[in-house]
Amino acid sequence: MTSYDYIVVGSGSAGAVVAGRLSEDPRVSVLLVEAGAARKPMNVRIPAAFPTQFKTKGDWEVYTEPEPHLDGRSIYHPRAKVLGGCSAMNAMIYIRGNRADYDTWAKDGATGWSYDEVLPLFRRSEHNSRGAGDYHGTDGPLFIEDQRNPSPFTETMVDAMVTAGLPRNGDFNGAEQEGVGHYQVTHRRGMRWTTADGFVRPAMKRPNFTLLADAQVMKVRISDGRADGVEVEHHGRRELHRAEREVILSAGAFNTPQLLMLSGIGPADHLVEHGIDVVVDNPNVGQHLMDHPLYVSNFETSAAGTLAEAQSPVHLVKYLAARRGLLTSNVGEAGGFFHTRSGEEAPDMQLIGGPAYFWDNGFATHDKPAYTLGLSLVGSKSRGQVRLRSADPRDSVRTTFNYFAERADMDSMVAGIERAREIAGSAGLRDLTTRELHPGPGVGSRADLEAEVRRNVIHTYHPSCTARIGTEADGVVDPELFVHGVGGLRVADTSVFPTIPHGNTHAPAVMVGEKAAAMISG
Repeated sequence: MTSYDYIVVGSGSAGAVVAGRLSEDPRVSVLLVEAGAARKPMNVRIPAAFPTQFKTKGDWEVYTEPEPHLDGRSIYHPRAKVLGGCSAMNAMIYIRGNRADYDTWAKDGATGWSYDEVLPLFRRSEHNSRGAGDYHGTDGPLFIEDQRNPSPFTETMVDAMVTAGLPRNGDFNGAEQEGVGHYQVTHRRGMRWTTADGFVRPAMKRPNFTLLADAQVMKVRISDGRADGVEVEHHGRRELHRAEREVILSAGAFNTPQLLMLSGIGPADHLVEHGIDVVVDNPNVGQHLMDHPLYVSNFETSAAGTLAEAQSPVHLVKYLAARRGLLTSNVGEAGGFFHTRSGEEAPDMQLIGGPAYFWDNGFATHDKPAYTLGLSLVGSKSRGQVRLRSADPRDSVRTTFNYFAERADMDSMVAGIERAREIAGSAGLRDLTTRELHPGPGVGSRADLEAEVRRNVIHTYHPSCTARIGTEADGVVDPELFVHGVGGLRVADTSVFPTIPHGNTHAPAVMVGEKAAAMISG
């Protein structure tokens, strides 16, 4: 048995931040446990190659239970099993969400989480290529840059979005979120920049920091009502690592509630069903699961400069030699936010435009150049749950998202697809668009569009809220991220969101890591 002051479970968008920040204090010792490998493969480094990580050994490869509102389909969810977690697998778009997200959290009881209170934490992480200002920082370890070599076709798409009536916005993380433009990305000189790059690798040079990779946590050990360590399987051996001060779970919206339940914290009847001794009966563990459904519209084009050319050897040479060319693309290069509903402060729809064909999580291909207008329902209201499949930590969880259980979600998605068609038909794109591939010209009526959504919608890879901030009656952790009913145990990842933010979840997860580390350090 080894002993540390703090043990952090999971090295993803939040966990890497927690562990890295805590280890900046030389008086404490920190253990970071990661189930995946420490090595960063080439397809992690190359931005345009992110879909090639799906369904590999670096992917937890989660599948939902048959989704009741999606014709009973089981939906594939990639989750990175590598140092840096999903910051090493995502599409690198840096979006914080809307001011209203955080102000609503605070109003509903998450004291200390209002927008004005978390903005300094966002700024603290940033090393933004645009320079410091009221909304951005330059001293942090997380590199955020304008895209180095965006496709020339991307600007054509942005112009078409503006022609279709959407305002231009140069900074979605500034004063206003609504509008369209180019996304900033977590890149450094054309290469993906993960939280492992920014927070873990510098920590590995410190004598008080230990990384344990290729190690799966089996459960948190709880003694006399307090978390005092974790049981880990490492290279076929069972090990116990003791935490003198705290255990921090940062294993993500699927694996964090799984570990809580395996450790005896969760719905009592469900734990008993799997032969697990109940430590804390909390029915909210694994509940309130939220995500952003994504429908991807694809259009064939006669334009040059799309990512259909990216597989040419010349672009690989450009990338390897100078980190330039089409392979620096994150695919979803541009887009923005707009309203499909009235009466809501935050835009409920995110538009993701890419100079590429994207279908079936990138597994499908098309033999001609194409572009994508993806519709991510960032104002989704439907909720699902995560439950154990068994008491074996190696078993994947049973997950149901209940996408489109709320009628308003389907209404918004249909409206979003109709707006995408307007953009493709506007001046600037109309003459370059040779064919609508998805939904396709035969999908015209509202009933047809709804059926198409149920057949082919996926998601934006943003599972959240399964160990959310709240009271003991409606949440899992308090505003300081302590698990209700257990001492010395906190959660810091997307599972603590009271509700899912309106946008990509990587930046908010980094902020959660910053806030957790600040609260722990005092």
